[in-house]
Amino acid sequence: MLLSLALIILTGILIGALFKKLGLPSLLGFLIAGILLGPNALNLMDQNILAISGDVREIALIIILAKAGLSLDLSDLKRIGRPAVLMCFLPATFELIGFVLFAPKLLGCTVLEAAIMGAVMGAVSPAVVVPYMSMMLDKKIGTKKGIPQMIIAGSSADDVYVIVIFTALLSFASGQKVSAGTFLQIPVSIFLGIIVGALIGILLSFLFKKIHMRDTLKVLIILAVSFLLVYQENVIKGVISISGLIALISMCILINNRRPVVAKRLCPKFDKLWVGASIFLFVLVGTLVNVRYVVSAGLAMILVLFIGLAFRSLGTWLAILGTNLNRKEKLFTIIAELPKATVQAAIGGVPLARGLSCGNQVLTMSVIAILITAPLGAILIEKTYNKLCTNDAA
Repeated sequence: MLLSLALIILTGILIGALFKKLGLPSLLGFLIAGILLGPNALNLMDQNILAISGDVREIALIIILAKAGLSLDLSDLKRIGRPAVLMCFLPATFELIGFVLFAPKLLGCTVLEAAIMGAVMGAVSPAVVVPYMSMMLDKKIGTKKGIPQMIIAGSSADDVYVIVIFTALLSFASGQKVSAGTFLQIPVSIFLGIIVGALIGILLSFLFKKIHMRDTLKVLIILAVSFLLVYQENVIKGVISISGLIALISMCILINNRRPVVAKRLCPKFDKLWVGASIFLFVLVGTLVNVRYVVSAGLAMILVLFIGLAFRSLGTWLAILGTNLNRKEKLFTIIAELPKATVQAAIGGVPLARGLSCGNQVLTMSVIAILITAPLGAILIEKTYNKLCTNDAA
């Protein structure tokens, strides 16, 4: 296992630095490193590392979402209002519709199988998007119009939305009963996540005010509570639905709102944690990628992917219609909604594990989406954010 950890870090740093030299995001280098080290290429990874890769990826995601929450101003989210809410479900819904309309004709699957595929594809990847939005918050680019704040909120909430839709469709395909209450979980999960996170955020703010402690301890406390919030989601899933990721962001937003000085001091520490976490996250996502799937998939599957992205872009445009964003800012918002990785890596293989006939197609589409949209989206965001959005610090 120690050898695998060393390979992840050193190979990730080396290839990431090479891609950065070429003017490409280091994220792309991390993904390539993972592909090379993974079981589908050189097969140099210890099976014990691969077995816990899902947990490691989740820890990395928690780190960057905590940092994002500590950077978000509650007044900014209130000011954004309607578009922030629409971004939580409208782009994903349109993408799912695109799959339902075109996948059966182009891929020869049923409408239900197309819907399952669309649900897996419907989530944008916070692991790709949030680091860039967090950087925009730090540099105060697009912040006056709430662009990074809106995208962070949407990229976190639409994960909850599509996973509930996916779970319902999967149950239906497996012959299990699906009720209206299943879909009611979506708003309930988001609402309860906001409330629980806010209450814990208030409690931690009070704790940090009354008890003097080093900032490093505060970071550890926030991380520990974040782990518990995400863990509880699976523990109480059968009883009540609470989104752990939404609760985590809500908690950190409240800490920033009540103790802004503390939040400002903690953000750089989370930045340092993210340096290492990002390497592990994207290298381990890369180990899931099987390039042979992409080669065997053919153009039809890639075409369906881009049709889905076109529908998603339409949904994003409708979500921000009527806002004060200009054309360039709207274009950037659409670009920021393209990358996929986290949810697709997490649930893309579930239909195959359940023995569904569409399992191989869904897994292949997930792999293609990660391989194409994660680097493409990261490159486009990195190359355009400073050109399409206003520098509010200037």
